Amino acid sequence: MGEAVDVFSFTAGEAEVDGGESIGAALAKLGDERPDIVVVAPDLSGAPIAAIFAARHPERVFDCGIAECNAMSVAAGLAASGYIPFVLQMGAFSALKCAEQIRTDMAYTQLPVRILSAWSGLTMAYFGTSHHAVEDIAITRAIAGLTVVAPSDPHSALALLRSTLDHPGPVFFRIASGDEPRLYKGIPSVARGQFLRLHEGRDATIIATGLAIHWAFAAASMLEGEGIQIGVLDAVYLKPLDEAAILEAAWETGRILTVEEHNVAGGLGTAVADVLARNGAGAKLSVHGLPDEHLLVARPAELHAHYGLTPEGIVEKIRTLLEAR
Repeated sequence: MGEAVDVFSFTAGEAEVDGGESIGAALAKLGDERPDIVVVAPDLSGAPIAAIFAARHPERVFDCGIAECNAMSVAAGLAASGYIPFVLQMGAFSALKCAEQIRTDMAYTQLPVRILSAWSGLTMAYFGTSHHAVEDIAITRAIAGLTVVAPSDPHSALALLRSTLDHPGPVFFRIASGDEPRLYKGIPSVARGQFLRLHEGRDATIIATGLAIHWAFAAASMLEGEGIQIGVLDAVYLKPLDEAAILEAAWETGRILTVEEHNVAGGLGTAVADVLARNGAGAKLSVHGLPDEHLLVARPAELHAHYGLTPEGIVEKIRTLLEAR
C-alpha cells in the first residue's frame, strides 16, 4: 500500500500557476511592516505570490488544501480575529465558486479580507472552459459592500495593495499573471473609486481594465501616428466605478470604447453603459470583449488574436466608432 497523499501539499504544476513574483515580493514587504497580515492559500502556498511571503513569514501562511470555498471562510475567521488576511485564489474559482462565501462571510460582515484572484481572464485558457475566468467582474460588482479593483501592471498592483490595506471591508483584486510589462514609470497615486489616465485624446476615449489596458495604450499610440488622438483611461477601480471620469469622457470626446478580457455581458462595458444611460449622456458607446458564449480552448495569445483583443483589433473598433454617425 502506497503512502497517503498529503492533502495540504502543493500539487498544482508550475505551468499552471506561474507568475506573480512582483506581487509576492510586495506582499512580503507589507508583511515585514505589518504583523497582522497573513496569507491563506488553497493548495497554492507554493505559487510565487504566496511562496515569497512564506519564505519570510512561514508561520503566517495557511494552506487549506484544494478547498477554495473553505479557504474563504477561514480567511473571514482570521479577519474576525484581528488579522488582515490575503487569500490567494485561482481566478476561475474565486468569484464563480466562492460567491456565497464572499457575500455572506465577508461583504455582509464587512470583514477586511483581501482576495487575490490571480490568473483571471484567459490566463489559464489552455485548460478550457472550467478555467476561463470571464464572469468575475459581473459577479463581484453585484455583491454589496465589496470593493473590486484590477491592477494593470506591477506598479499599479503595489499602489492598490497599499492604498486598500486599511479599507474596512473586503477587497477583490482581479489579477492576470501578476507580472505584466510595466505601464507606469513609478508607483501611481490611486484614489478610491477613480480611474488612472494613461493618454490624452480629443477624438474618442478607450476605457479598459487589467490586461486590456496594455492593448488599449498600444492602439492609441498607433493611431496617434495618424493624427488621431485617443484618450485612455485605466479602470483600476471597477467598484466603486469612476462615474465622473466616464461622464467627462462622454462630454469631451463623445465616443467611448470599452475593452476587457471578460464576457461582454455584465462586465466593464455594461457598467459604463449603465452610467451613461442613468445620466442621459449621449455619447456613442462600443463594447469590446469576449462574446457571451463558451469560448474556444487554446493558448491565451491565440485566443486574444481570435477574438480581436489586440492593439490591431482595438484600432479597428476605434475606426468603426469614429465613422459612426
